[in-house]
Amino acid sequence: MLAEYLERDGFSVTAVHDGESGARLALAGGFDIVVLDVMMPRVDGVEALRRIRRASRIPVIMLTARGDDVDRIVGLELGADDYVTKPCTPRELAARLRAILRRVQPRAQDAAPLEAGGLTLSPQKRRVEWRGRSIELTSMEFNLLEVLMRNAGRIVSKKELCEQALGRPLARFDRSVDVHLSSIRHKLGEAAALIRTVRGMGYHLVKE
Repeated sequence: MLAEYLERDGFSVTAVHDGESGARLALAGGFDIVVLDVMMPRVDGVEALRRIRRASRIPVIMLTARGDDVDRIVGLELGADDYVTKPCTPRELAARLRAILRRVQPRAQDAAPLEAGGLTLSPQKRRVEWRGRSIELTSMEFNLLEVLMRNAGRIVSKKELCEQALGRPLARFDRSVDVHLSSIRHKLGEAAALIRTVRGMGYHLVKE
């Protein structure tokens, strides 16, 4: 049903029905984004995501059961870009897909490299470097870091980060931003000191 709706909405869709085939197909190339249901036969969505992230940064949306916080947090920690809770409407999924795809295709006027304290981010190449060392980020991690770097020197609220980087409103009890930022800090290593948490307000990237 979702595949039929997305095709009517202008997407080109390839559907497979087990996690092993999904991971293999995603890694074969030729796709812009992947949707993984957590509950799949042979290999579940979490394991499929783990296999994809070993070799690819292609954007991934997870479909999770409503209220299943463990699957959502694990998925985000493994590198999922976003999640949609089931039951969901095809319209909501299409909106999330478009929001992510817009953010991985930078506009020409926003293509100039950004720099802060030895950290360099290239929107056009979607590349991040710390003092010449390449940092591998998922698409949503990249988007969050880009928003922080564009606002270096000021506090950016979780609401702003969710809307500008994830493309959706911040929901109550939504920890997506925090989980993504934790992963970004881990990958940045010593550069993580540039990103500071301002309790009750948001995040602040130091402008040096």
